[in-house]
Amino acid sequence: MKESTRVLVALGIAIAAGIAIAASHNDALIHASDAIAPIGTLWVNAIRMTVIPLVISLLITAVASASDIKAVGRLGGRTLVVFVLLLAGTAVVVMPFGPALFRLLPQRLGAPQLPPGAAEAAGELAAGGQSQTFAAWVTSLLPSNPVAAAASGAMMPLILFTLLFALAVASSPSPTRNTLTRFFQALGDAMLTLVRWVVMLAPIGVFALVLPLATHAGTALAGAIGFYVIAYSGGCLLVTLLLYPVVRIVAGIPMRRFGRAALPSQLIAFSSSSSIASLPALVESAERGLEMSPATAGFVLPLAVSTFKIAAPLSWTVGALFVGWFYGIPIHIGGLAMIAFAAIFLAFAVPGIPRGAFIMLTPLFLAIGLPAEGIGLLIAVDAIPDAFSTILNVTGDLAAAALVARGEA
Repeated sequence: MKESTRVLVALGIAIAAGIAIAASHNDALIHASDAIAPIGTLWVNAIRMTVIPLVISLLITAVASASDIKAVGRLGGRTLVVFVLLLAGTAVVVMPFGPALFRLLPQRLGAPQLPPGAAEAAGELAAGGQSQTFAAWVTSLLPSNPVAAAASGAMMPLILFTLLFALAVASSPSPTRNTLTRFFQALGDAMLTLVRWVVMLAPIGVFALVLPLATHAGTALAGAIGFYVIAYSGGCLLVTLLLYPVVRIVAGIPMRRFGRAALPSQLIAFSSSSSIASLPALVESAERGLEMSPATAGFVLPLAVSTFKIAAPLSWTVGALFVGWFYGIPIHIGGLAMIAFAAIFLAFAVPGIPRGAFIMLTPLFLAIGLPAEGIGLLIAVDAIPDAFSTILNVTGDLAAAALVARGEA
């Protein structure tokens, strides 16, 4: 059974059992469902403990290796610019779209009852996230103590420090650069192995997280999950469709022609939920359907499927809005801007493992006042949305290659 299927089965069992326990009004069963909540918390903590070293190692390795991309000349620079611009464009589209969509929902009648102590922690996080002024946020962007920033989960200052450090590594003499790059590459490989072990326990962690929530929220949880799946999938389709006129306007490729070229890889993406599995179809479509040079297609597309996740700003923003709505915690424009800004940079460091994007999102949740337990909900319901986000990612890969090829003409 596939990992996503196992998680989906665990989610279904947890929701059904929670609704049944809620309907029974049996105090013993309710206490029993609450008793397993610490298992879910342990699983979330296991995710959180991997995030800081994983983010640091992946970002430094990616940026420090940029010297290899520069060696191929202007093509590498144009590719990176196109990636960043497409990510920024997605963030700009999603920021007004997401809040407007969630305003259509009725306000929660009450936040779901959490296990003892979790509600107080979520309230403290929310209060702390809303008390920060704009001036304080600007001055906090560069940390006076990077170690303290990592220890406190201050993700934005940590990202900026890591980027600056990575640029310094890339500009160092070759022996220094090679030594540091190999070290952080090895650290990243070890952390990815640890993350895979944690993800293997996802069915147990999801069941332990969702059962208490379903017990206290009842049928409201099922309705909320259904709305999230529709909102996420619809948002992915919207951004996917917007890429067609972008390619038409910037690259001069007719939308119908681009659509025909993208379709084979989109079908593979939907069935496999894997961008890398779509790479052969992407290369063939680029060279034959779009008449792209083999040099451009062979450089841009492998790089894109490995590092370019155009769905990241959408998935993180919609995910944060869903968790905020579900737990009754408002997310202000500053919090959304933080997520969108981080997605532009962290999208290149998302590990190529199932649910890797949500693992990277965990510290950002804490920074804007959302409970980390919300990550468990997003992972649990990701099977269907993941197929649509993969379609968006491979369409973005082909669109990026088309835009880069336009500059070659």
